Amino acid sequence: MSPHAVDTRGLVKRFGTTTAVDGVDLVVPHGAVYGLLGPNGAGKTTIVRLLTTLVRPDEGVALVDGIDVCRDPDGVRRRIGLTGQYAAVEERLTGRENMNYVARLFHMPKPDRRARADELLERFDLVDAADRVVKTYSGGMRRRLDIAMSLIARPSVLFLDEPTTGLDPRSRMDVWAFIRELQADGTTLLLTTQYLEEADQLADRIAVIDVGTVIAEGTSDELKERVGGAVLEVHVEDREQTGQAATALKGVGREEPTSDLDAGLVRVPVGVDGSRALTESVRRLDDADIALADIALHRPTLDDVFLSLTGRAVEDGSEAEPPVKRGRRTKRSRDAEEARA
Repeated sequence: MSPHAVDTRGLVKRFGTTTAVDGVDLVVPHGAVYGLLGPNGAGKTTIVRLLTTLVRPDEGVALVDGIDVCRDPDGVRRRIGLTGQYAAVEERLTGRENMNYVARLFHMPKPDRRARADELLERFDLVDAADRVVKTYSGGMRRRLDIAMSLIARPSVLFLDEPTTGLDPRSRMDVWAFIRELQADGTTLLLTTQYLEEADQLADRIAVIDVGTVIAEGTSDELKERVGGAVLEVHVEDREQTGQAATALKGVGREEPTSDLDAGLVRVPVGVDGSRALTESVRRLDDADIALADIALHRPTLDDVFLSLTGRAVEDGSEAEPPVKRGRRTKRSRDAEEARA
């Protein structure tokens, strides 16, 4: 087994005068959920297209399961699954027929095709709708079918490009649950998203992407630590005890407390270990006989991280990646897809 599921060095992709990916280095361990977080146009989708052999890099090296995407693209395709931003399902076919079609592209024997389709339809709660045409499916059902189709050939690495865009909250939660199940089964997942909560909830490590470049990388807690970590805010009932409260809380956090006598407020930067600091603070204030009006732990968000790094929120990104032309698949395009598979 190769040491990493995904390994890129100096990856570059240009479209005319636009550099969509500019020297990206990524290392994704086996079995991890790795998040690419950034606004529209940051380069996330282009990175996925490079790693899944849909476009060739202009510079750099990209390995998937130890296989070079340029030297052996067929070898890469045999090991990956891909769910794009838009569900790649054929609306005129049933769910089961869509599953069978993809299985045929991988040249799976007929009995194996049926067994694998039944297994995945059940896993993604689509058995009751399996023989209905897909144009009758809801958006959440289409996305579940799309993910199920990407798993037909049991990929070791699954790429999910903004898999919950446009879904209602219930469907988003369903997709999150499936992602956790897939990771528990040993699948490596590379997830692109502009939803901060999604990256926070799912990803073991996160690369923050902006203008085609990785501007920060680490766990969610490590990234939040870059903007100062959590802050404990204590409001005392008697403002005259503000100074006493500040004295009592010395050493609780990683920095000295600051106080605002007029507001009866003490603020303590506590880093990532906020829960311990909160418990310790309540104990100390109780020992000092200081009555509390309120106490709260304010944790930084990934939006704070992105704002700190770039000076703008994730939602402020503008679309810069070239659109992918989409249309009805012709017989020639379907034959070409089958030849590639």
